[in-house]
Amino acid sequence: MTLDEKVRLLSGDGMFILAADERLGLEAIVLSDGPTGVRGEIVVGGRQACLLPNASSIAQSWNREVLEEVGGILAEEALLQRIHVVLGPTINLHRSPLGGRLFEAFSEDPLLTGHLASAYIRGLQRHGVGASVKHFLANESETERTTVDSVIDEATLREVYLAPFEIAVQDAQPWTLMAAYNRVNGVPSTEQQELLADILKDEWGYDGVVMSDWYATSRTAESVTAGLDLVMPGPSTPWADSLVTEVRGGNVPESVVDDHVVRILRLGDRVGALGEQRSWPAHLPSPDAPERREQLRRIAASGMVILKNNDHILPLSSDAAETLFVTGRHAHDTVAQGGGSAQVRPPHVVSIEAGLRTMFGSQRVTVLDGVETRATLPAIDGRLISDPVTGAQGMRIRVFDDAGAVLHDRVVDVAEVEDNKTGWLEHAAAIELSARLNVPSGDYQIGVRGPGVWEVHAPGHREEFEIPFHPGPGGGFFRPRSHSSAIRLETGSIVTATVQRAGMARILGLVLSDAARPAAQAIAAAAAGAQRADVAIVVVGLTPDEETEGQDKRTLALPGHQDALVTAVAAAAHRTIVVVNAATPVLMPWINDVDAVLVAGLPGQEAGDAVAAAISGLVPPEGRLVTTYPAANGQGPAWSTTPQHGRLEYREGAFVGYRGWLRTEDEPAFWFGAGLGYTEWAYGSIEVSSAGPAGVQEVSVSVTNVGEHVGRETVQVYLEPASAELPTRLIGWSSVELVPGESASVSVECDVRFQRRWQPSHQAWTPLVDGRLIVARGLGDVRASLPIGPAAAGGSLNMSRTSVTAEV
Repeated sequence: MTLDEKVRLLSGDGMFILAADERLGLEAIVLSDGPTGVRGEIVVGGRQACLLPNASSIAQSWNREVLEEVGGILAEEALLQRIHVVLGPTINLHRSPLGGRLFEAFSEDPLLTGHLASAYIRGLQRHGVGASVKHFLANESETERTTVDSVIDEATLREVYLAPFEIAVQDAQPWTLMAAYNRVNGVPSTEQQELLADILKDEWGYDGVVMSDWYATSRTAESVTAGLDLVMPGPSTPWADSLVTEVRGGNVPESVVDDHVVRILRLGDRVGALGEQRSWPAHLPSPDAPERREQLRRIAASGMVILKNNDHILPLSSDAAETLFVTGRHAHDTVAQGGGSAQVRPPHVVSIEAGLRTMFGSQRVTVLDGVETRATLPAIDGRLISDPVTGAQGMRIRVFDDAGAVLHDRVVDVAEVEDNKTGWLEHAAAIELSARLNVPSGDYQIGVRGPGVWEVHAPGHREEFEIPFHPGPGGGFFRPRSHSSAIRLETGSIVTATVQRAGMARILGLVLSDAARPAAQAIAAAAAGAQRADVAIVVVGLTPDEETEGQDKRTLALPGHQDALVTAVAAAAHRTIVVVNAATPVLMPWINDVDAVLVAGLPGQEAGDAVAAAISGLVPPEGRLVTTYPAANGQGPAWSTTPQHGRLEYREGAFVGYRGWLRTEDEPAFWFGAGLGYTEWAYGSIEVSSAGPAGVQEVSVSVTNVGEHVGRETVQVYLEPASAELPTRLIGWSSVELVPGESASVSVECDVRFQRRWQPSHQAWTPLVDGRLIVARGLGDVRASLPIGPAAAGGSLNMSRTSVTAEV
C-alpha cells in the first residue's frame, strides 16, 4: 500500500462509515450509536429500532446473563441494518449524581461496571458485531465535556477509573474503544500516550482499534503517535489533511501508521468486512415482534428496584377487586429513554397508564393527569399528524432557496427533521414544516423545537420568535430547545412553521402538548381522586431536560410540583405506591408518607407493560441499586460537576460513591446494592472457600428463602482493608433463585484485581492481605463480616478455614 492509501483508512469516510479499499477486499465498515438501541446512520426519522431499558436500569439486574442477552439483542438489531460496530457500552462511572449522562453508564462501582460491560461485549461480539467501549477516560460528567481537564491522582486513576476498562479489555476483548473529548491531567484523551499506548496497548495487550469521539481530534502528530488509530468522523479530518506530510517530514514514523492500518484491517476481518463477504441474516425478530416485546418487558421489569414495601402492599393482585387510582404526568407521558446520541426511534412506547389498564383492567383503573414536568416539549407523535395535501401520515417539508423558489417538497413520517447542511437541505435558505393535527378539539400548547428564527401559523394564531442554540460546541444538537403557545385547536387544524437558515446543524420539529393547568388545581383533583380508590399509584420522574447528553443536572429534586403531588395524594389515599420513572437518583422528601416505592428507571419501549408486570409480580422486580441515593442535595463524596478554570479535580480520590459515604457520618436515603424484592432471606454460614497470595478468590454463603414468594437473591461481598486510608470496595457478587423454604450455598467469585493497591513510587501493584470481608444484601443490610489475612488464618495466607455464621 502507498502511504496515501494507508492514511485514507485512518479517517472516517462519513459520519458513521469507514473507508473501503476494493484492492484489499475491504468493505466499508458501518458504525451506529448505541448503547441501548441501534439507531443506524440516520439521526432523525430513520429505521425503527428496539429501545431497550437504559444502561443503569439493565445493570440493576446485577445479572451477567441479562447483560449478555442485551448484547445479543443489539447484535441482531445491528445485523438487520448491516451495521458492523455498535458504539457502546459506556463504562464511565457515576461519580456525581448530577451527571446528566449517567443513565447511559452502568454504575458508581468499577467492578460491577467492568463485569457487566464484559458480558454485554461478549453478547455483541459472538454475533460478529463489534463493541466500542467508551469514553476513555474520566468522562464522568457533561459540563464543558469537550474541553474540561479531569485531574486525578495516579493511584485513583489505576484503581478506580481505569479498572472497568481493564476488566473489559482483559475479559471480553472489545474490538474497538473510543477516546473521550476531555483532557486527563492536562493532556487530551486523544493524545494520551500513557493511557493509550503504554497502559492500554502495551501493558494490557489491547489489539483492537482506538477511535476518537466525534470531532475530538485536533492535532495530528500528537494523536497519531499517542496510540489513536482512527479519527471520526470523516472524510475531512486533521489526519486526512496533514498526516502524509507529517510522515514525509519525519515527524511521524511510517511504522506507526502501519500499526494503525493493521488494526483497521483486523477489525475488518473480525466484523466480516475483509475478504469473503459475510452473510447478513434476514429472518430476525423485528423491534415489535411478540417474542422481542416479551423479552424487553422481562428485562425491564426484572431490573426494577423495590425500595420500600410496607405491609407487603406489593405485589398487587391482577384479579382482585380493589380499585386503583393512577396520577402523575409520567403515567401517560412516560419517559422511555434519555436525551442525546443514544436516542433511537422505537416502534412504540407503552405508557405506564396503558400497561396498568391492560394488566388490571380499565374497570379497576382510574387515571388523572398530574402536574407539568417538561421544560422542553418533544416532537409530536407521528401518529397524530398527517400531510395537509395528501392526508398521508406524517409532516410535509418544503425547502426554499434565497429567491423563495421551492427546491424540495416531500413528506416524512415523523414530526422532526435533521438539518445537517448536506443532501437535500444543503442549499436551504428557509425550511417549512406543516401538518394537520388529528387530535380532539381543545386547548393545547402548540409550537416548534430547534434553534433558528421562526414564524408559526395556526388557526387564529401567528407568531415570530427566535430559539437560540445552546452555548458550546455543536450548539446542543441533541437537545434542541422548544417554544410553544397556548391556543384553541379544532380537530384537523393545520399548523405551519417556517425557519430561516442557520450556521450549525440542528434538529427541527413541531411540538404539541395539552394546555398547562395550574399546579394547585391538578394537585387538588389528584388528592380527591386518590381518596375514592383503594390504592393510589403516583408516577413521578425526570425528563430528557435532566437526563441527557450535553448538560448536567443542578439538583436531584423532581422537576415541577411533583413532590407536592405525592405528598397530597399520600395524605388523602388509603395506600400509596410511588413509581419513579427516572434512571438516576432523585430526592424523596415524601418517603415516610408513602407505602411503597418502585424505581422503574427508563424502561424502554415496553415501559408500561414492564411496570405493570413488576407491580403485579408477574415478573418480580429484583433489581439492586447501582448508585447510592443521597437524602439531600449536596451530599456525597463528589457533588459539583462544574470545572474551576477549566479543571475538574477528583478530590475524593478512590472514595467515589458508596466508598466515600462509608467513611462519613452522613446516611444516604438508600445505599448502593439496596433492593427488597418480594420475599425474605436468611443467611447462614459464610466461608472463605478459596484464597491465595493475591487475595480471596471465592466465598461461600448459605442462604434460605424464608418468605412467601419465589425470589432471586444477590449476595454481595465487599473487602474492607485494614488501613482506613483505603476504601471499602465490592469484590464479587453472585445470585441464586429459590422457592419458599429452599436453601442453597452460593459461591461468590471474588476478583483479585480489586484486592490490591497501586504504588506510584514503585509503579506496581501490592496485594491487600489484611482486613475484613463484608457480606451483604446491600450496604444498608449487612448480614455478616469476617476477618481475613495472616492473623485470621493462623499466620498463613491460606484462608480456606476462615468462616462465620451470619447474624440475621
